[in-house]
Amino acid sequence: MLRATLRSFFAHKGRLLLSAMAIILSVAFVAGSLIFSDTVGRTFDRLFASTSADVQVQPKKDVDEQIPSGITRTVPASLAGRIGKVDGVSKAWVDASVENITIVDSHNKNVGPTSGAPTIATNWYLTDRSPVKLTSGHEPHGAGEALLDKDTADKKKVRIGDSLTVLARPGSFTVRVVGIATFTTTNPGAALVFLDTPTAQTKLLGRADEATAISVEAAKGVDDKVLKQRIATEIGGGYELKTAAEQAKDSAASLGGFLDVIKYVMLGFAGIAVLVGIFLIVNTFSMLIAQRTRELGLLRALGADRRQVQRSVRIEALLLGAIGSTLGLAAGIGLAYGLIALMGTFGMNLSAAEIVIGWGTPVASYLVGVGVTFVAAYLPARRAAQVSPMAALSDAEVAGVGRPLRVRAVVGSVLAAAGAAALAGCAASTKTATSSSLLGLGVVLTLIATVVAGPLLVRPVIRVLGGAFPRVFGSVGRMSQRNALRNPRRTGATASALMVGLALVVGMSVASASMTKSFDQQIDRVLGADYIVQNSNFTPFPEEITGKIRGVEGVGTVVRQRFVPLQLRLPDGRRTDTTAAGYDPQLDDVAHLSYSDGSTAEALASGHVAMDRDYAHDHGLKLGSTVRVAFPGGATAVLTLSALTDMDSSGGPGAEAGMFMGLATAEKYLPDGQDAVVYVNAASGVDQQTLRTALEKALASYPQVKVNNQADYKKIVSDQIAVLLYLVYALLGLAIVIAVLGVVNTLALSVVERTREIGLLRAIGLSRVQLRRMIRLESVVIAVFGALLGLALGMVWGVAMQQVLALQGLKAFAVPWSTVVAVVVGSVVVGLAAAVLPALRASRMNVLTAIAHE
Repeated sequence: MLRATLRSFFAHKGRLLLSAMAIILSVAFVAGSLIFSDTVGRTFDRLFASTSADVQVQPKKDVDEQIPSGITRTVPASLAGRIGKVDGVSKAWVDASVENITIVDSHNKNVGPTSGAPTIATNWYLTDRSPVKLTSGHEPHGAGEALLDKDTADKKKVRIGDSLTVLARPGSFTVRVVGIATFTTTNPGAALVFLDTPTAQTKLLGRADEATAISVEAAKGVDDKVLKQRIATEIGGGYELKTAAEQAKDSAASLGGFLDVIKYVMLGFAGIAVLVGIFLIVNTFSMLIAQRTRELGLLRALGADRRQVQRSVRIEALLLGAIGSTLGLAAGIGLAYGLIALMGTFGMNLSAAEIVIGWGTPVASYLVGVGVTFVAAYLPARRAAQVSPMAALSDAEVAGVGRPLRVRAVVGSVLAAAGAAALAGCAASTKTATSSSLLGLGVVLTLIATVVAGPLLVRPVIRVLGGAFPRVFGSVGRMSQRNALRNPRRTGATASALMVGLALVVGMSVASASMTKSFDQQIDRVLGADYIVQNSNFTPFPEEITGKIRGVEGVGTVVRQRFVPLQLRLPDGRRTDTTAAGYDPQLDDVAHLSYSDGSTAEALASGHVAMDRDYAHDHGLKLGSTVRVAFPGGATAVLTLSALTDMDSSGGPGAEAGMFMGLATAEKYLPDGQDAVVYVNAASGVDQQTLRTALEKALASYPQVKVNNQADYKKIVSDQIAVLLYLVYALLGLAIVIAVLGVVNTLALSVVERTREIGLLRAIGLSRVQLRRMIRLESVVIAVFGALLGLALGMVWGVAMQQVLALQGLKAFAVPWSTVVAVVVGSVVVGLAAAVLPALRASRMNVLTAIAHE
């Protein structure tokens, strides 16, 4: 039996190749994502471990800053002197570093990275653990000198002697590049500018007696943990002390978020490949079993029992899975190298020579490849074991054709009912968490139900889709329709592969279109400013920019917005970190807010705050309640809740949970905050376009600052939503590739199965052109059938997703009809493309050989 199995497997290697492609793709994404994340993780672990100080004293993190406020938390610089006298300390030095700063060259062009990595301005000092070394020029001395890292200098064509302008919170200042520093370790992609320590303290932090941290080097033989305890005893509480290991762990955790995004995106691709590949593998083995009915029957007649036949098919599946997994693992290594090279284009210089392949990568690869293939071949294997010896003595009907679909009908109906109930519960629920859970359950159940019950829909739907074929294409059209109807299980499984990807993209397209429309309506309803001025990366900017805006001729009302991180002390004793917004008193001139109680004037009064009414109700607060608040740095306040807003109609831009207060209140407790947005109205009689030109001219030296009107603001929001949609389209592309392989495989095996039939048709006068047309029409009708299933399912999912969004105030519903049309047209193209090779092969058959085929 083993020899027979191996002979059969290698005899059909061409037919199994397409199924192997699905395994290779899925395993490649699994292996590639794991190798890439392991490599980046290991590289940065070494970087953090080798560059972290033995002990670092940092400001105490008392409130989680969820949205950047522009605050730079500091510690007294004098701590360095006190710490330097602690027993076991070799050296203590001041850190003065600011992230997400803007630096421009003499042509007002940003020299920072375009990849989203930060631009960091910091003080210059060298230790054995410094990540950079001075490779040309000299160290910075005085307020007018700076170093620039070599990667940034090369990319932005900055040379020694060039001038740079640093846009810091205390004010802009100009420096001359006097040296170049080169990374001795992995460059994480950031741009680094180095100043001498006094300049960094005064120009970046605003005070010569402040520091962002104190770094400590331990004396030889002193343990980091022991030294940390000694320093804590000396300086007391109010600070956060971390050893080198703890710093590396925290840095790795913050990097982990970035790595997780890449890993989960790639695993998403792998999941789609696995899901769609299952249909392909099941179809392939089912058809191979059907075509080998006589062979299996002869084996049974010669003494092979059912277990041996079943084992034979499973061994073929294991062989296919093992080969596909091996090739997929190799492809995954190549994919990881490609990702490392791609990161290099964004400035993250990883060494391909240090690629990490952990033991978990091949284990996961073979578990996915072999496991999926083995599971997918289970039902065909059982069916093979049921072939009786008598089948060898007759022309048995192809397995599965004509068998009743009662079990599928019952199972599919039960799953569909359960899925519909879950989606109905999702729409009826008033809690976001509950609604989201029911949505996920409903999506899974309806997907499985459609796959199970798909063959039941084949005959009624394809009769309608191919109804015009006989009239348009004559007998060729009639035969193509009947071929698609011949085996509903096969047609349903083939169409399901395409259905999965299309359902996903249609559902997400409906959700994204609804989100975009909702935000557009909200912007139209709430935003009343002529222009919105903000950084392109949405970080706060220095106050001097607001001053420039106020000085532009033609400017009327100017309203600043700041983000205020705070901790709410709720009446039930709970504490929650959130973000409020601070506004100037003229807020009503640039925004249209509606209140269930109170007014803007009451909300912005000193010592008062506004909140969304639902948020307040959920947390036991009402109009007139006192709200206990803690701000970063230790300041606390008791504010009066003086206004309740309706978030559905008045969610201020960026105001989380609807909380906002007057800027006077925000500045009292958080004086070092920076403006995040400035809303501008033109003065009476000033043309808006003229004002925009004047604003852009005044802000030309701040390339990161953008002047947007309402249309621009809508586009920014829609572009953010589109990023998610592009990912879904990429997943769709992968699903379509595998679905095309499935259609090609099904048609190719179908051609082999119908070899004698094709020979007879050719003998009685069917031309090669007609034969190719018949196969193309069959392919198109299967693809369109899968597209319609995907459209129907995706629409249902999209409606359910919109109901979840409605709980967040995004109540508009929109259908992207262009996407719907593109899906239908694309399915026809997919059908035509998939039929090319099978149709060509069928038309080249020798007629006499085909008639004699058994």
